[in-house]
Amino acid sequence: MIREKLYELKKWKGVVHTTWNPNGPGVIRIHMIPPKFRVFHFAPSTVILNGRDVLPINEAWAILLTEFVHGVNSFGDGQMSREILDDILLGVFHRVRKVYPTVSDELLKEDLQTIVSTFDEIARNELPAIDIGIMSLSEYAPHMTAPHRMDLMVSAMTKDGNWACNQHCLHCYAAGQKYAETKELSTDEWKKIIDRCKVARIPQLTFTGGEPTLRKDLVELIRYSRWFVTRLNTNGILLTEQLSKDLMDAELDSVQVTLYSHIEEVHNELVGSKHFNDTINGIKNALAAGLNLSVNTPLCSLNKDYVGMLEFLHELGVRYVTCSGLIVTGNATSDASRQSQLTSDELYEILRAAKEYTDSHDMEIDFTSPGWIDSGKLAQLHMVVPSCGACLSNMAINPDGRVIPCQSWLSDDTLGDMLKDSWKKIWNGRKCKKIRMESAKAEGICPLRKMNEGEVVHE
Repeated sequence: MIREKLYELKKWKGVVHTTWNPNGPGVIRIHMIPPKFRVFHFAPSTVILNGRDVLPINEAWAILLTEFVHGVNSFGDGQMSREILDDILLGVFHRVRKVYPTVSDELLKEDLQTIVSTFDEIARNELPAIDIGIMSLSEYAPHMTAPHRMDLMVSAMTKDGNWACNQHCLHCYAAGQKYAETKELSTDEWKKIIDRCKVARIPQLTFTGGEPTLRKDLVELIRYSRWFVTRLNTNGILLTEQLSKDLMDAELDSVQVTLYSHIEEVHNELVGSKHFNDTINGIKNALAAGLNLSVNTPLCSLNKDYVGMLEFLHELGVRYVTCSGLIVTGNATSDASRQSQLTSDELYEILRAAKEYTDSHDMEIDFTSPGWIDSGKLAQLHMVVPSCGACLSNMAINPDGRVIPCQSWLSDDTLGDMLKDSWKKIWNGRKCKKIRMESAKAEGICPLRKMNEGEVVHE
């Protein structure tokens, strides 16, 4: 135990990160997040694969993986020969035996092979040959030192009292919110925040807004963030052929485009502008550039022909889709938005038909709104049950650098300033802890819906 704890203090100063097979179809982005240090307590480390799959690994495997990653990273880029790999493994096993002196090279090699093959199987959406165990975020919350994802709201919704987004969505969660209008940070200030996110052990960044593609330095910021798993949330209007290529060159990991409907009139009505064709062209440009693309659709009574939308997207070559109920804040609390809100039963029937379609057409779908559909019904559809991750799995940073529980949480006081306050002060602040404790209950409740509707949907 003493050797292990000394190793933690010496080697686990931050996230352990590497990329396997970076230029091949089986690319695996690995971020291993060590747990909070405790003298007389062992907790698993968290491994995040490609910004998607989260799995726990025990202390011994975490140490072995750490040394292997350090060895591989020291090699640099290029094709690795068998001889070089053997030399790296000799060094890895030598360093691991300083912690576990009685363990043989044969056992370490066997364990390492199991780790590598398991990661590869999971990254390929295959069932791993071994049972790696499951630990929920609720169980892991006490050991966390930061969320797994930070959403960077690099563009504001309003500037100098004027609407700054290139759409005016009926259900916009940011419209009229307390922190929807703030000054925007400079390129250098955002780079400082990105650096601080790395030091804080946050492995994923999402660039969002407002509309992030309105910033001229977006590609520069994404390129600067290559250490992270990066995602861009956009309406797709400005996703030109050139911008899509530039984002691919900047190593953006994924882009999510919001499309409300495959019917031009319906989409334009819901976004408050005539940009349907621009958004469709943005989707096509992203796919043509080779970007990993998903399409998101907030569902309401006006766009409930979701299967028709999926048929349209399938013809375009889209494989990954997400859908949701409405985030009941901002414009979504208006009478016009409320009148188009679907019931839980209506949402379920739409989702059931959608899941049937995606399963039969080599597409993948996720539902992202906690509390809108009964967890038992989602389980019957073999879908992940969404839960609020505010101050737990995800947080957000306003355009002016202030931290909020999630990117929709714009009406309440902020949790701190990412440029001025220490991360420990923000993460361990009373308000952040309180929200995290609520999120860790995994009750299937959106706190914003509870605050704005005065009700909670229990599952």
